[in-house]
Amino acid sequence: MDDKVQELLAKAAKNVKVADHMAHVTYPLFQDPKILLAITENIFLALSSGMSLLLYTERNNKAIPAYPDNFDYKYKVFKETVAPRYGIDPVHIKLVSEVKNIVLAHRKSPVEFIRDDRFVICDDDYEMKTLTVEQIKQYVSWTKAFINTIQGAVTNDE
Repeated sequence: MDDKVQELLAKAAKNVKVADHMAHVTYPLFQDPKILLAITENIFLALSSGMSLLLYTERNNKAIPAYPDNFDYKYKVFKETVAPRYGIDPVHIKLVSEVKNIVLAHRKSPVEFIRDDRFVICDDDYEMKTLTVEQIKQYVSWTKAFINTIQGAVTNDE
């Protein structure tokens, strides 16, 4: 396996492990909904590394042309070309977009607050995105499955 492949795989595995630990150990211990944001960031990093890994593999195999280092473009190529080729579950494809939107909403958000055990992110028009621990745990589970699928595909591809 190529060094870049190993590096991206290790990065994805590390981020998903951190997200899993935070969701199942840290959050129950502290019960602070702000932790949900840190978990979401790690999920996004894991998903992004996994997606980049497949794109890198496809580019190395000359199956796709060169592409700009831009998330939206990478996601488009991943969704339309690479994911179907590797049999990536549509839930995982949608997950990448959903988590990216949550991370972006948080970064651009003028107002965030905690209500009950949820973290609420408001945009400029006060449209809200809500993070719950159940939702985040589901995202972690899907992310683990996504990374496992990619790991299997890449190791079979070698």
